Amino acid sequence: MKFTVAVDGPAAAGKGTVARAIAAEFGFAHLDTGLLYRAVGRRVLEGVPPEIAASTLRHGDVVRDGLRAPEVSRAASEVAALPDVRQALVEFQREFAGRDGGAVLDGRDIGTVICPDAEAKLFVIASDATRAHRRWLELTAAGHDVTEAGVLDDIRERDARDAGRRDAPMKAASDAVVLDTSDLDVEEAAAFALEVVRTRLEGREGV
Repeated sequence: MKFTVAVDGPAAAGKGTVARAIAAEFGFAHLDTGLLYRAVGRRVLEGVPPEIAASTLRHGDVVRDGLRAPEVSRAASEVAALPDVRQALVEFQREFAGRDGGAVLDGRDIGTVICPDAEAKLFVIASDATRAHRRWLELTAAGHDVTEAGVLDDIRERDARDAGRRDAPMKAASDAVVLDTSDLDVEEAAAFALEVVRTRLEGREGV
């Protein structure tokens, strides 16, 4: 069976948590597409030209430590705005999405560009303050010396860049279900997402 779930949204809204819950519940494979861009951004910081970093990306690059560091996050958003980088990673993502057994991909343009025909689409959002607090907790727990105000500035800057880029801007697909996690805990957000996917699955089986 082929069944694709697209989970999009801005940084720290909870899309990764939601995507992992969906994958675990239904036995789907999961791809955090943001890691692809973080891995490219990390290589660019090390001096590799963006297009080469993207076209020669290997699995080992995606599982390296430090991919969620603030400087890598900024580099990831910058390289994601480059058409050549995005194109180099599109086919990899689409092949993953079409695998047998179902797939969940989370990112910023999955439902609009990578998998516009996905059977289920979610766009996960949260307030700027909520997202900044979540990311600050994550970064400080990992040992990064950052302030919550600084993280908030970074998030707003990244949102503007991701939503304003010419190629594949971050936006909700017209048929995506919007999930606001600002006032939801992990279990509540996951339950909402699972119900959306379950309804889509049941509708497909009833065809």
